[in-house]
Amino acid sequence: MGGTRGAEPDLEEAGRIARAALTYDSAEGAALVRRLARPPADRRWTAIVEGGGVVFASMSTRDAALGHIDLLAVHPDEQGKGRGRELVGAAEEWLRARGAAQARFAGNPPCYAWPGIDVRYTPAAALAERLGYERYHVAWNMTADLGTDLSVEEDLARLAGQGVRVGVSTRGGDREPIVEFTRRNWNDSWAWEAETADGVVYAERDGEILAFAAWGGRPGWFGPMGTAPAAQGLGVGRVLLRRALACQRDEGQASAQIGWVGPLRFYSRAVGARAERVFWLYRRELG
Repeated sequence: MGGTRGAEPDLEEAGRIARAALTYDSAEGAALVRRLARPPADRRWTAIVEGGGVVFASMSTRDAALGHIDLLAVHPDEQGKGRGRELVGAAEEWLRARGAAQARFAGNPPCYAWPGIDVRYTPAAALAERLGYERYHVAWNMTADLGTDLSVEEDLARLAGQGVRVGVSTRGGDREPIVEFTRRNWNDSWAWEAETADGVVYAERDGEILAFAAWGGRPGWFGPMGTAPAAQGLGVGRVLLRRALACQRDEGQASAQIGWVGPLRFYSRAVGARAERVFWLYRRELG
């Protein structure tokens, strides 16, 4: 962990800056800061808060030569003064000192703000390119409107007839079987997200977990979700998706972001989700 040039980071100030600077994410700016400040225990990370700006950076746990710039925000009152350039430079210096040969403006799963730079944050993309970062990938989110029909009563009855039960685990509940299922079938990153999410909907049969769908691992977002091969073809994924989104609606959300999406067709057909947010991923070799 790190802070303002070696000190503990002022997360309250960082949240204030994020709320003011992140035009399209203002409501969750402070929550994003808190989330990034609680990564997995084995992550090396820092937050530098100074000059009206904040930058989070972290080292990859998958590749010792890879570093990430997780969040960059400059208060509107300080924009146009070179603060962004200074903060990126400080983040790169921190990454180099820990052995990073490459820095990326890209999400560092499982604890990240976005997949990359939202194309609507044009000044941030322009800064990255001016500093020599190259665009190497594109990712996207889908938006699900939670005012739509998310009912699953008939599906639950159908699954029950096949011996499948659907349950919900909120914070404080025992998630170890779900976490272990996720780790065994996918990876440690998804397991950490399932463990720390606001809630998880799951399907089980005879005490065996078959599928899961998490929400709130990243503030306001849905995911990850997955279905074991033994349950494919039962329509479990659609049921868990709709049930999880209904839980987000019950918590007061009007819409949910489905992050870093692969299968557009599934989410479009299941809940009418639409591809909406586009992210550019950037990288630069550190000399």
